[in-house]
Amino acid sequence: MSDTSHPGMLPTAWYNILADLPFDLPADIQPSGGSTGSIKLQLPLALVRQSTSKQRDIPIPEDILQHYRSWRVTPLKRARALEARLETKARIYYKYEGNNASGSHKLSTGIAQAYYYAAAGAKRLTTGTGAGQWGTALAIGCKAFGLECKVYMVGSSFRQKPYRKTMMQLYGANVVASPSPDTPAGARLLKDGRIDSSNIAFAVTEAMEDALQNEGTLLSVGSGEAYSILHCTVIGIEAKAQLAALGEKADVVVASLGAGSNFGGMAFPFLQDRLRHDDPVRCVSIEPAACPKLTRGVYRYDYTDASGITALQKMYTLGSRFKPPGMHAGGLRYHACSKIISALYHHRLIEARAFGQREVFASAVAFAELEGIVPAPESAHAVHGAIQEALRANEEGTEPVIVFCLSGHGLFDLSAYDEYLGGRMEDTILPDEDIINSLEGLPAV
Repeated sequence: MSDTSHPGMLPTAWYNILADLPFDLPADIQPSGGSTGSIKLQLPLALVRQSTSKQRDIPIPEDILQHYRSWRVTPLKRARALEARLETKARIYYKYEGNNASGSHKLSTGIAQAYYYAAAGAKRLTTGTGAGQWGTALAIGCKAFGLECKVYMVGSSFRQKPYRKTMMQLYGANVVASPSPDTPAGARLLKDGRIDSSNIAFAVTEAMEDALQNEGTLLSVGSGEAYSILHCTVIGIEAKAQLAALGEKADVVVASLGAGSNFGGMAFPFLQDRLRHDDPVRCVSIEPAACPKLTRGVYRYDYTDASGITALQKMYTLGSRFKPPGMHAGGLRYHACSKIISALYHHRLIEARAFGQREVFASAVAFAELEGIVPAPESAHAVHGAIQEALRANEEGTEPVIVFCLSGHGLFDLSAYDEYLGGRMEDTILPDEDIINSLEGLPAV
């Protein structure tokens, strides 16, 4: 039997983990003194319903399926060369999500969100993006459904990855570096000399201000919300079916963690078996040591962006005004984590690990050499996490099936690889005092 499973049935429904949670999620809270009355409804009702529904299987509309069919079902491959290098009896599989125009898993929700916003009457969408994968995915979605698109891209990534901007422009998006002079929040940051804020929360704040100021414009976000994770569950649903076709069943599921769409999209369909049938599958999230919200953050209420006027959610956070140190995994730079994933971690139903970027890039280079795909810096965290799980199995004398999400390619990230290969890459570990300082401004709830 082949070690690669690509053909298969495209899922016709997303998996909604809210139907199976053994606990209630903490309710969102309106901040005291926040001017929330001036915020118009940003979400289509369909997405609001998806964020609260207890229906286990949410049907995927045919218009979305038509676009999904252009790149889904994505391949699941066994990493035999990597296994041999590690001298492991563990069987390592990876689900490759980089085979679409956006180059990442984000297109699964980018297409879906554009569909729902267009159906709700929006004419233009704004968003914030870190390394640019989400911005590209939304630009593609907007082009598919006839919407204009404005992307506020974290300034450091805007300068590090110029061709991400080109990709977004190819699909008609207007792309600016954040902070920008285009919004009041951006203008304030620039006046204060904060040209390179590095926190995607600031980019989201700019996108929100833009949406509030322009008729027919709505804000779209790509990762932490329940509906964005829901749309990405096609990844894990496909992976489970592909493993079953190979006669395999996952013991360990690994994915990188930013705000949540990558990890949740891959892990939730597997976690369903643990929640409903006491399956012992382990789901392990991998985050950068430079932005370690699960492993070193606090579980409490915080803003989802840097405006101070949005509803507060209970989640693991480093503070909405947290400024991460220099790092190449721009998509993992968000200060907090999805409230669903945060609650799962709080109840010890999932695990979390954090690693420095030099060791992550060492694993990425080895993977590129052995398996022939250059991982994005974000995806490289999952590569490294899977390698660590295989080494753990070697020590314990076990033979688990390890499956991880290779969420995107790194062909727009070669400057980062050049820095690593040239010995110029720093391995930033966040000092305790920086975390303490960044948490001081959290709202009193």
